[in-house]
Amino acid sequence: MPIFIATLFLYCACERKVDIIKKTDILSLPTVTVKDFQSVFDDSGKVQLILIAPLMQSYDNSESPYSEFKSGIKVIFFEGHKDTIASVSAKYAKYTNKDKLWELKDSVVVFGETKDKLETEDLFWDQEKDIIYTDRFVKITSEDQIVMGTGLVSDSRLTKRKIKNVQGPIYLRDE
Repeated sequence: MPIFIATLFLYCACERKVDIIKKTDILSLPTVTVKDFQSVFDDSGKVQLILIAPLMQSYDNSESPYSEFKSGIKVIFFEGHKDTIASVSAKYAKYTNKDKLWELKDSVVVFGETKDKLETEDLFWDQEKDIIYTDRFVKITSEDQIVMGTGLVSDSRLTKRKIKNVQGPIYLRDE
C-alpha cells in the first residue's frame, strides 16, 4: 500500500500542466519589436528624414494596425538638404497606419524650419492633411518672442499656425 501511494504521489506530482494561451492574448502582443530602432527615409537617394527610437513595437494584428514607441522618439528632417531643417522629439509616440496619424505625448519638442521651438505635452500630426494640432498648452519660442496659449493648429512646417486662447506674447530683446 505505501508503494502504491508513493507511485500515485509521484504520478500526480509529475503531471504536466500546460496553460492554454487564449488566441486574443496572442493577438494583443506586438508582431514586431525592435530595440535601438533607426530608419532612414529617402527619395531618389536624398535623405528626407531619420527616425530614431530606443524601442519600436508594431501591432499588425490589431483591428487598426499601429506602431508604438513607448520609450520615446526623435525624428530629424532633412528633406533632401545636407543639414537638418527641422526635428521633433517626444517621450512617447504612436503611429496609426490606417489614418496616417501620429500622436506624440510627454515633453514634445518641435524645432521648425524657421528654428521656432514648439513645446507641448500632446501633439497630433495628420500626414494626409499635413497639419499638426493639439488642444493642450503650447509654448512657441522664436528669435524675438515667446507666445503661449491653449490649442494649436498649424501646417507641419509651423509656418501657418494658429494658437487658440493666446495668453500673450513676451518679447525678447538684448539690452
